[in-house]
Amino acid sequence: MKQFDRIDALITRTMARYGMTLLRVSVGVVFLWFGALKFFPNVSPAEDLAARTIETLTFSVVTPSIALPILALWEVLIGLGMISGRFVRATILLLLVQMLGTVTPLFLFPSETFTTFPIVPTLEGQYIIKNLVLVSAGIVIGATARGGDVVADRDLAEQAHQRYTQQRDAS
Repeated sequence: MKQFDRIDALITRTMARYGMTLLRVSVGVVFLWFGALKFFPNVSPAEDLAARTIETLTFSVVTPSIALPILALWEVLIGLGMISGRFVRATILLLLVQMLGTVTPLFLFPSETFTTFPIVPTLEGQYIIKNLVLVSAGIVIGATARGGDVVADRDLAEQAHQRYTQQRDAS
């Protein structure tokens, strides 16, 4: 049993050491890839729904021909920010604002995003709902943007939590 605990502790420390970087880079790859697809007409499966959503949200001021390149650039910038690890706080802001827009088709176009509202999403609805994972990842990445880290040691984590609580209560 001690051998198992040592192996488990080693694996946990390794995940804590590399997990945040892997999470940040993988989120970056998703945004870079999906954003780049939007630069090419009729390649992204989300293109039509995204264009109509932006057009609806802007009361037809922003047309699809303008909206898609801007959205593509926005997502590519998120991807590059995440992959490079530079400007992470600004990148998180871009991600969260983009995700607010991404969720709106669930409400604007429920007949296209659900076969049975609000229980059975279409493929497009599933594509949107999975973004909850990206939002959560962004929040976790953002929590470390000011120099924090994931700690695998329970005692160290508890000490850090106590220091944080004391600092918060003192201010």
